[in-house]
Amino acid sequence: MVEAHTPDWKRTCFLCLLSVLTAAAVHAQTFTTLVNFDGTNGQSPVYGSLIQGTAGDLYGTTVAGGASGTGTVFGMTTQGQLKRLASLDTAVGYFPENGLALAFNGMFYGTASNGGANGFGTVFEVTSKGTVTVLHSFDVTDGFNPYSGLALAFNGLLYGTTLDGGAYGSGTVYQITPGGTLTTVHSFSGSDGSYPVSAPIQATNGMLYGTAQTGGAYGYGVIYTIGSGGAFTILHSFDYTDGGEPGAALVQGTDGDFYGTTIGGGAQGDGTVFRITPAGTLTTLHSFHVTDGATPNGGLIQGTDGNFYGTTEADGANSSGTIFQITPAGTLTTLHSFSSSEGQNPWAGLVQHTDGNFFGTTWGGGSSNMGTVFRLSMGLGPFVRTIAPFGKVGEAVTILGTDLTGATSVTFNGTPASFTVVSPSAITTAVPAGATSGTIQVVTPAGTLSSNVPFQVL
Repeated sequence: MVEAHTPDWKRTCFLCLLSVLTAAAVHAQTFTTLVNFDGTNGQSPVYGSLIQGTAGDLYGTTVAGGASGTGTVFGMTTQGQLKRLASLDTAVGYFPENGLALAFNGMFYGTASNGGANGFGTVFEVTSKGTVTVLHSFDVTDGFNPYSGLALAFNGLLYGTTLDGGAYGSGTVYQITPGGTLTTVHSFSGSDGSYPVSAPIQATNGMLYGTAQTGGAYGYGVIYTIGSGGAFTILHSFDYTDGGEPGAALVQGTDGDFYGTTIGGGAQGDGTVFRITPAGTLTTLHSFHVTDGATPNGGLIQGTDGNFYGTTEADGANSSGTIFQITPAGTLTTLHSFSSSEGQNPWAGLVQHTDGNFFGTTWGGGSSNMGTVFRLSMGLGPFVRTIAPFGKVGEAVTILGTDLTGATSVTFNGTPASFTVVSPSAITTAVPAGATSGTIQVVTPAGTLSSNVPFQVL
């Protein structure tokens, strides 16, 4: 595929203008601790960001707690009513280090880093009611210790990584069908990366982009890409001065570039935020150092205001981690510094619910010192999103939102589509004939809601 690239001077002007507009005023924010984990309802959510389901609730995992003390799957309302849906154990897998992925079929998919038939971790399916089904048990040859979550791709398959195992013992990238058929896509050798903590994402050009936390030319990790035929290319090897140990998944911005974090390296040694083009040109946007946080484990999301949002696991004003906002040009603002009573050490990143608010988790702190779920309101309005921001003409699409009852119109980049309002939080439709890539809009009695990212017609 031939890609059109914006001339550098135009990109620079665009980023400078966007920085001025978005940095002009940081919305007044309100932080609320919604849930205190107590062991019974779960304990210590780690890397996994929360995910919004079709009913409008949020879903996630904890690495400990529950009936067996080895992890849970939970669901919760946006007001903080939490229900433990499942307790994980040695049979289905335990210690779920990451969060869940929602597939086209409405099922959630996750990984457990240990347990299963061979003791090396599993991929599982879980319903919104909590019924867990093991899809695959790892056996060393196809990898083990699947710390990463899963990412949905154009072909309907889910992609993930294992920290160890594979052909060279340094981890793998794999794909798995919703029915459980697993294929190893790549085995890391160390020189091309090792210890891949996060799943690769599929970009708008169809390629997979991901990170490995260590290995590469300098030993501090890599950013890589994989083509549909399995061809593997290193885009960038970190050398510590530009960051080290990229653990979190990348996010593709609306400008087409990728944004991410490293947990170490940079000017101060406390981690970085970076931008990298699809061709591999990397720019360090920010180097963390104590007062504004350190060790950004959770990666970034792009909010509906165009800014990126993330967390640092450590430091900040109270030495317990922070929530930050950063513009595409690199202007960083600390939005909140955690204290032990409200939760501390947020390992995971954030999710923006379609009501406009951000939600996240902390590993520790709270009333039982077992972690929390929190909400951060930035005054951003409601919007709509699809389960996946892509689809072919005629394919079914589920649109998630808030207060969708009474919707009168759905359009794909201006092309009308027939639809059914399933609930106040979900609409089912199909990509209409003649649709082109762009914004999905839903007209409701309260106003017009737009999608947070452009929908790509395949």
